[in-house]
Amino acid sequence: MKDKEVAKIIPKTPLEDWVARKIGLKEGELTREAIESYQLAQLRKTIDWVKNKSSFYRQKLGHIEPEAITDFSVFSKLPFTWPQDVQNNPQRLVCTGQGDIARIVTLRSSGTTGQPKRIFFTQADQELTIDFFDYGMRNLVGPQDRVMILLPWKQPGSVGDLLKQGLKRLGAGAIPFGPVSDAGEAIQCALETKASSLVGIPTHVLAMARSKKGKLLKDRIKSVLLSTDHVPRSICQVLEDTWGCKVFNHYGMTEMGLGGGVQCAALAGYHLREADLYFEIIDPESGQVLKEGETGEVVFTTLTRVGMPLIRYRTGDLSRFIPAQCPCGTVLRSMEIVKGRLAGRIKVQEHSFSMAELDEVIFLFDGVVDYGVIIGNNSGLDCLYVDLKTSEDNTVRLDEDFKDRVCRALRSIPAVQQAFPQREQILISNFGKKVPFSTGTAKRIIIDNRDN
Repeated sequence: MKDKEVAKIIPKTPLEDWVARKIGLKEGELTREAIESYQLAQLRKTIDWVKNKSSFYRQKLGHIEPEAITDFSVFSKLPFTWPQDVQNNPQRLVCTGQGDIARIVTLRSSGTTGQPKRIFFTQADQELTIDFFDYGMRNLVGPQDRVMILLPWKQPGSVGDLLKQGLKRLGAGAIPFGPVSDAGEAIQCALETKASSLVGIPTHVLAMARSKKGKLLKDRIKSVLLSTDHVPRSICQVLEDTWGCKVFNHYGMTEMGLGGGVQCAALAGYHLREADLYFEIIDPESGQVLKEGETGEVVFTTLTRVGMPLIRYRTGDLSRFIPAQCPCGTVLRSMEIVKGRLAGRIKVQEHSFSMAELDEVIFLFDGVVDYGVIIGNNSGLDCLYVDLKTSEDNTVRLDEDFKDRVCRALRSIPAVQQAFPQREQILISNFGKKVPFSTGTAKRIIIDNRDN
């Protein structure tokens, strides 16, 4: 099928006309040249703003003249902002008076015991996020839909609260529920409120699908947006098969202003929020910008934020820009679905693997809705301890045969087989049976206890 015929079948992402409007163009007029010209102008404006308003950036970028940023190659020479900069110097990065700050988000990353990060937003900064949620959600819902929000929403300015406001603007019904702690209760709410779409954490939505009542939502849920953590393809497959719905990925982090990009109906890469954020993919070792199509670390710069702008912020996420045009026909860039983090790879002997690789085999087993992983040492041997968590009404027998099948599946990952070659080096348990999943939004990680 020709590209033009495909584009007729797959609607163009609504983010394209949204970006056009934000940079002063009419619908249908957006080009890559126009986007890049706008981004360069905003980069110069942002650098000028932070040098004048932030003591941190005044010191870090004191030698940089904004008008000298004539192209992206010049910008790529600027120093990075690191997560530890935000941890150590949050107030020094703020560019407005405290009276202008509408919300402060405190982040303690998974497994981190040190100083948390504090991210500051003005009301105008939050308005940018609401606007993105309005148009980003149009990829999967319309005014006729009722969207159940399975994210924190009670605190003003929280991700669920901003999403609720964005949905209201596009005319869709918002059903705030919060993170799922009881899958049966969430399903009952979805049925009673006639929800047609869900937005939530991957393992929480999986628990709903694998609950005894999960199949009652078949053909009722038309779309699902998964966010806050890595989204395994195996979970998407379960949701699609169970409910007959389309599953979309969202990419974002609090430091970005919560929203960074979202898939269109083609379900390829994320289309990015290019009027508010400038993205780069770099070699994590050298810091050099990589060619399009090469995998590296995602780095972003805010273009329109005033409260706490960030210049070349290192996310630790791994992805690449997809060279081919998206089947939807947009001129917006597409970034491949993030499948892991630099800090998420664990090295055992000379072999390394990540949670993302484990996800793809473990979540294929019926009844499993989450799991914990610890690497420890037993009698001089490195061991992989996997604690499976199942829904409370799970009917699958987690007997020795089941555990053996999980072990074999894990050994299908070459690095796992090579790192844990002996049978006794992989131990499967089900201690978390009655605590099916966490109720928070922190990313899941492999815990390495070998030095403890």
